[in-house]
Amino acid sequence: MSPDVLTQLAPTGVLRAGINMGNFLLVTGRSPSGDPEGVSPSMARAIADRLGVPVRYVPYARPGELADAAGTGAWDIGLIGAEPQRAEKIAFTAAYCEIEATYLVPAGSPIASIAEVDRAGVRISVTARSAYDLWLERNIRHATLVRSDSLDGALRRFVEEGLEVLAGLRPRLLTDAEALPGSRILEGKFTAVQQAIGTARGNEAGAAFLRDFVEEAKASGLVATFIERHKVRGLSVAPAA
Repeated sequence: MSPDVLTQLAPTGVLRAGINMGNFLLVTGRSPSGDPEGVSPSMARAIADRLGVPVRYVPYARPGELADAAGTGAWDIGLIGAEPQRAEKIAFTAAYCEIEATYLVPAGSPIASIAEVDRAGVRISVTARSAYDLWLERNIRHATLVRSDSLDGALRRFVEEGLEVLAGLRPRLLTDAEALPGSRILEGKFTAVQQAIGTARGNEAGAAFLRDFVEEAKASGLVATFIERHKVRGLSVAPAA
């Protein structure tokens, strides 16, 4: 391993891993000591083990807040959805896992397919600065995005304001649908959120190490083991880069 890798990824002697606590698929609980547990923290710990250093988790309530801290020295690696806007400041690996994003519509909705959502007069409730919100911002041309600060806030606004569509990750929408009689989840996906690992741009040796680690973790079955261990449904191992 190049000495530059440790210098870039663990400059304090500890791997500081930025964790998005808002992703309920990747962070499924907390340990007795209060550390986050789940697929994402497990990946961070495996990287620290490979580097031969301890891991310290740096939690963020929302992915946008984690991305905003890129390059500030708050974290050494960030486990977050890879999006073009974020890649301006973060050097990402290929995805290690994927989550389908789709739409839920209320009872009686005339919308029958994903292709029918992007139309004038359609209001889409979405969690602000989530990876799928960034995708919608780039791709929606006619519908209106109605943003909330949290998953629960997006659901509440969808219901209370009678919005036409709720955007979200399929596993969460399955839960939401159970609480909304007659609602439907549209078939297919409008995107798949690519969960990746990043470091600040400029950390070229560190970024190369992370890219290789992720490909090895997918090929060896390590990522699949973490998904199984944490009993996560709706999360799949991403294909090889």
